[in-house]
This record gives sequence, C-alpha cells and structure tokens, in this order.
Amino acid sequence: MKILFTGANGFLGRNVIPILKEKSFQVKTCGTHDADYVFDISEKVLQINEKFDIIFHAAGKAHCIPKTNDEEKQFYNVNFEGTKNLCRSLENNTPQIFIFVSTVAVYGDDFGEDISEDFPLEGCTPYAKSKIMAEKFLEEWCENYNVKLFIFRAPLIVGPNPPGNLGDMMKAIKKGTYFNIGGGKAKKSLLWVEDFAELTYRSITHSGGVYNVCDDFSPNFKEIAEKISSLLRKKAPKNIPFIIAKLMALGGDLLGNKAPINSHKLNKIIKDLTFSNTKIKREMDFSPTNVMEKFQI
Repeated sequence: MKILFTGANGFLGRNVIPILKEKSFQVKTCGTHDADYVFDISEKVLQINEKFDIIFHAAGKAHCIPKTNDEEKQFYNVNFEGTKNLCRSLENNTPQIFIFVSTVAVYGDDFGEDISEDFPLEGCTPYAKSKIMAEKFLEEWCENYNVKLFIFRAPLIVGPNPPGNLGDMMKAIKKGTYFNIGGGKAKKSLLWVEDFAELTYRSITHSGGVYNVCDDFSPNFKEIAEKISSLLRKKAPKNIPFIIAKLMALGGDLLGNKAPINSHKLNKIIKDLTFSNTKIKREMDFSPTNVMEKFQI
C-alpha cells in the first residue's frame, strides 16, 4: 500500500518511516525540505496527482509556548489551516485511510487519572485549540469524501533523541541540573514512537475512530529520571522538598513567564496525568510497547 507521510523530517518521521518500509509499505514523504513533496502545508495547496492508500499526517507545530500573537497564530496556520490545505490537495485522489496525529492536550487537563476519549475537549492553549479544530474539520471532510479516519491522541512520545519536555529532561540529567520535586511521584502516560507503525498496519483492517494511544504502564517522574540516568551512566537526580519547590513557584508567579517554575508548572509536575488506552486495545486489538523496557538513548 502507498503512504504519504507528512512531517517526514520530524521526530515521528525519522523513527516510523523506516519501520513502515520494512513492513513493505511504499512510502512517499511530504515536508518543507528533503522530501518527495516539498512544500509548506500552512501556506498553500499543492496538486497531488498520484493516489495514496493512506495519509499519515504527522506535520504540526508543538513543543513551544507562544510569546507573541504571531507565534500563537502559527499554531493555527500549521495545525488547522495546514490540515485543510493538505485535504484540498487530495480531493482529486482521495485516500482510503487518513491517520491524524493529535494530542491528549485537547482535553485541557493538567492532572487526572485514566482520562478517556469521552472527556470533553476543553484544551485552551493555541496548540490544543488548533488540534481540536483540525480534528473537527477532518471528521467532516472524511465523512464527505468517504475516507476512513483515525485520530490518535498521543501523550508524551518517547524514542531516540526526543524533542520537547523529554528532550529537555535528558539534557538536564546529562548536565546534572535535573531534580525531582516532592519525590517525583507524579505518574505520566507515555507512548513508544515506533508503535505508530503498528497502528498504521492495523488501520487497514479496522474501521476508524478517535483513540488515546499510550502504554499500559504510567511511570512516575522518579522512575523516568532514574531510567535516563542509568542509560547515561549518571547519578540518579536528587530531590527538592515540596515546600522549597512551592516557595520557588510562588516567586515564579511574581516574575511571570520567564521564571523556570511557577505554581501552574509545579502542579503539572507533582500531580498524576494519565490516560486510558482501553478503547484502542479493545477495538484495534492493539498491544502497546512497554516504554520503560524499550527506552534507549
């Protein structure tokens, strides 16, 4: 089967495309450089004259906090308008399957346990809102064009050389500047990046839907930090007592966004945030990888 993989030069593309090729998929890539289709989906519609069986839409903007109105607008330009432009490029040759990589940020929860797909979409950041808009557009577009749609809402995605918060955590552990707070007991859902290849394969024989995608084991920050430290051959991070972290956070509240920690960030660090994968395991017969066992640097 032929796949068009958007965002092919990103973290997912680097890790998933080689496995798809091993599974005998014929993969073509779309990106802003070094791709079969070179174009910026946020800026224009491209005429795609060949037919693809599957679209794997991983292109998107994430991993940063907007500081200006222009930076905030970029989330909508890429994640929402870019998705619309991609779909318009496909209307003369619609695929059988459309896979959209979304995010658990659409729920808008900073803490909670076993959050399921039935929870309301209350994400209020530009990242979350742009993904919600893209999801709703795709649901309508895929219904109109009789395309089978899979929306995969991912938490923290783990794999070699990860971007975002996990990448920052690894760098801090390497430098010896990472500390657990209050014992690092807060649990977080994770997903092994290569599992997207297995989900793509399973999409062929399943009917589509909206799914949380994460593994069965939600490790806490202490377990994650100790695993990374072991792989880097570094000492396990030390602990900052909660009361000290709380005082630092209160100071950060006064300093604003430039502060390394504030009360909002502290709450995200010390409280559980886990998601239910019951639906995808049941409906797609999916067995997720144990991230902590697979983890590598």
